[in-house]
Amino acid sequence: MKEKRIQRKTRNWIIAILVFIVVAIVACWPTKYFIESPGESVPVAQFIDSKDKQKNQNNLYMVTVSVSSQPAVVLQYLWSFTRPFDTRIDGKELMQGQTSSQYNELQNWYMETSQQNAIYYAAKKAGLKPKLSYKGVYVMAVQKNSSFKHKLQIGDTVLGANGIRFHSTEQMMSYFARQKVGSKVAIQVLRNKEKRTFTGKIVKVAGTGRSGIGIQLVEHVNVTTRPKLTINAGDIGGPSAGLMFSLQSYEIFSHKNLTHGHKIAGTGTIDPTGKVGIIGGVDKKVVAANRVGAEVFFAPTDHEGIKKSQSNYEVAKRTAKRIHSKMKIVPVSKFDDALYYLEKKY
Repeated sequence: MKEKRIQRKTRNWIIAILVFIVVAIVACWPTKYFIESPGESVPVAQFIDSKDKQKNQNNLYMVTVSVSSQPAVVLQYLWSFTRPFDTRIDGKELMQGQTSSQYNELQNWYMETSQQNAIYYAAKKAGLKPKLSYKGVYVMAVQKNSSFKHKLQIGDTVLGANGIRFHSTEQMMSYFARQKVGSKVAIQVLRNKEKRTFTGKIVKVAGTGRSGIGIQLVEHVNVTTRPKLTINAGDIGGPSAGLMFSLQSYEIFSHKNLTHGHKIAGTGTIDPTGKVGIIGGVDKKVVAANRVGAEVFFAPTDHEGIKKSQSNYEVAKRTAKRIHSKMKIVPVSKFDDALYYLEKKY
């Protein structure tokens, strides 16, 4: 009897250990989902370098969304359901067919463009004369029928072709349009600060019927101002800090105090005309701004392609109410809306 009890206990312990091992393996098994959650809210002034920047200019806050660097394991995935502002995103939807390095490169491009647009518009608004210098075009995507599909990468800068250096996007497109479909072309590219040359053929650009190399592109420009102002956000990517960068740049260029000690947060892209565009994860950004005690949150009213009820502004209002925040949600469609609010309020 004693031996049987010992055997039974040993068997139970072995079963318990095996169950624990199986549960541990399952809990640590990777899923295909990435977790998005509220990120940080930080003063944009810390990313700006200018001799005219004042010490008290540190109350305009940008907000971020935190995205897990690796797909969540089963335990993380399940735990995210207990956090009301966590979102689970399929890796394919997040990456959209890109590798991690390509995705990061694209986010860096978005951030760089956001910075250049912010500086340019803020300088114009302050009455300065900013200069735009053409650097080439960024490769945003390579079409399926392009002979450069496995040669070009997202984030490459196309400088010229067949030994000709382009000085504008229009010049580049016009040059390619004059070439015959099927003719050979050698393009000069800047990748990671190194110049490279790739050869391929001219194709019909999908959706246009024109001759080209089959890429989606965006102009790569650099803005120069007097006084000089530069922005470096480090490893933070994406275009959503455009509005707040432009407000901070304007405050520096105009020598004004827009906040008078009040914490102001916000989000939204900015273009060279001052239009504020829609961004993702606004609910998470409202939570992040509320955590640092922001009094105001600027939210884009842009709802192109979506219902008005799903605009950043409407979602931000609902989120603030849900978390019982006293933060004022202010609608903005352009830079002037935010500037007018600050000047009127403070």
